[in-house]
Amino acid sequence: MYSLQHQVLPVVVILSVLWTQYATALRIAGAFSVIEYNPLLIASQDYYKGTAQVVNGGVANLFGNSDIDLAGNAETQALRQYATHKNLRVIYTVVEVAYRIVASKKAGISSLADLKGKKIGTVPSTSAAYFVQRYLASAGGLRDSDYTTVSGGNCNTAPCGAGTLPYMLVHGSIDAVGMWEPTLELAIEGLGSDAVVFQNKSVYREVYNLYTTTDKLKNASTRKDIVAYLRALDQTAQLFTNHSETVIPRVAKTMNMNEAVLKAVWPVHDWKGGLAPDLFDVLVPEDQWVAKVDRRSGISQADLKTMIDSSVLEEARASPSTM
Repeated sequence: MYSLQHQVLPVVVILSVLWTQYATALRIAGAFSVIEYNPLLIASQDYYKGTAQVVNGGVANLFGNSDIDLAGNAETQALRQYATHKNLRVIYTVVEVAYRIVASKKAGISSLADLKGKKIGTVPSTSAAYFVQRYLASAGGLRDSDYTTVSGGNCNTAPCGAGTLPYMLVHGSIDAVGMWEPTLELAIEGLGSDAVVFQNKSVYREVYNLYTTTDKLKNASTRKDIVAYLRALDQTAQLFTNHSETVIPRVAKTMNMNEAVLKAVWPVHDWKGGLAPDLFDVLVPEDQWVAKVDRRSGISQADLKTMIDSSVLEEARASPSTM
């Protein structure tokens, strides 16, 4: 007959194992409202062999009293954090997105120059707002004072309600929208034949990266987990690039999106993964804009170079997984 001690011991062991797994799990933050975070989720579900939890958030969650190890965000928000947190590091490019502007022909718009004097809907202080400014300056020859930006909300599923950018465009309170997807696609569909679309990814495309901190990377155990997670992201990149037919239904369900809409915007997303080779060149002019918006001094080019850490990805690709 087993004693009480023999009966309790297995339970204690099981609880100890479960607690150890939870305590050492990677915690990854990404905004659940954007398509871009989905590789982070699927990598944790399909390919990462450790324990990982993806929570709603972004790069700001890496700081303060936080147990977040990794975070996904557009480069604009990372620059905002890096100004005061020089221990932030970019370690992987999850996806690059060629933003677009859609305008209404009814507003007399057929070229970018026609946006002079118009109201353009976007989300202030984000990659979308930077895209509008940079695109219109570089390709349209327009100064900031030549048009008015109007704040509005994103929309992932039609019908888009009042206050969202597609609704505002269709109902004429703004003349154009510059935004990430699927808000832009839904705005196009809302206008129908009255839509005119502008796009030039050589001027700007969102670079949605994965970030961590030097503190996390200096911890041998955490770094090992992060390296393994980057291998999982590489596998996920192949899935998103070469087998979109299997991924789109999953992402659509996660985002509560229409599959046809997601399929329509899939081509403006580059899921190849890795680390954008021109990331430094992207960050330099972008920080000048963020610094102006945030009313701070610009970050030195030396510091911007330090922000990019390619060693983690190099480590992930140089050695096989041991997990």
